[in-house]
Amino acid sequence: MAAVYPPVPAGPGRYGKTVFPPGQAGEDERIDLGALAYDDVSLARMRELGAGPGWRCLDVGAGTGSVARRLLDELRVDGVLAVDRDVRFLAAHPRSGLEVLEADVCDPGFAPGRFHLVHARFVLMHLPARRELMARLAGLLNPGGVLVLSDAADLTTDAVPASPYTVALQAMWQGLRDTIGTDVSWVPRYPQLLRDLGLASTAAELYVPPLVPGSPISRFWAETWDRAREAMTATGLVDDADVDAAIRYLGSPDCAAMSPGMITAWGSRPAAGEAVTSG
Repeated sequence: MAAVYPPVPAGPGRYGKTVFPPGQAGEDERIDLGALAYDDVSLARMRELGAGPGWRCLDVGAGTGSVARRLLDELRVDGVLAVDRDVRFLAAHPRSGLEVLEADVCDPGFAPGRFHLVHARFVLMHLPARRELMARLAGLLNPGGVLVLSDAADLTTDAVPASPYTVALQAMWQGLRDTIGTDVSWVPRYPQLLRDLGLASTAAELYVPPLVPGSPISRFWAETWDRAREAMTATGLVDDADVDAAIRYLGSPDCAAMSPGMITAWGSRPAAGEAVTSG
């Protein structure tokens, strides 16, 4: 690989510890609401990239395992290794071809060149050592293997009308940054970062799920804000009443806002003699 990044010092807290602990009642349901909003898009991209029979896949930060199971059931890959720091949700849904490993994604300890597909969604944005991890994940690809990374794109700008939703969303991003080091500002750089690592055919796409009352993504944000309210209110940008107002707004017919988008970027490890190009 062309570039190796040094580790970034860890922040004061961690996803799954400081916020969104998996032991909290209903956390698996919150994760699955996100899966309902994004899984179809993720699977369609991996299908376009060739995932199918004969492929050995790694799903990093696999959550409840929805992507891993669909890789097996719909794309018919040979096997999926699903990795997470807490595998209680994965272990609850065993599946032939699904291997579960409880490990820290920042130090997976796998041999290089093992996988046809390495996938991580909404993982790197929460990790201060994101660049180092990106390089490690790229190194796990076999020649021709594909790295697929998805993270959030914040679409709230000064041009977006203020609403209970935008106020809460901005407080959430700031609160997560303060507590666990979440940073989505660098996500649009993914294609260039992947190219810097020596990957070929790098490209990216943006998906924005419709934010309508009762939709999976609206319910996901309501659950997320309720669980992250301590981090949000600690910023001083909102108080509990503001968070409650934003949650009500999500379920209101007056809701007129855009959900954060999901940027998916990908690149492949060149085979011998293959030129590095961008898509």
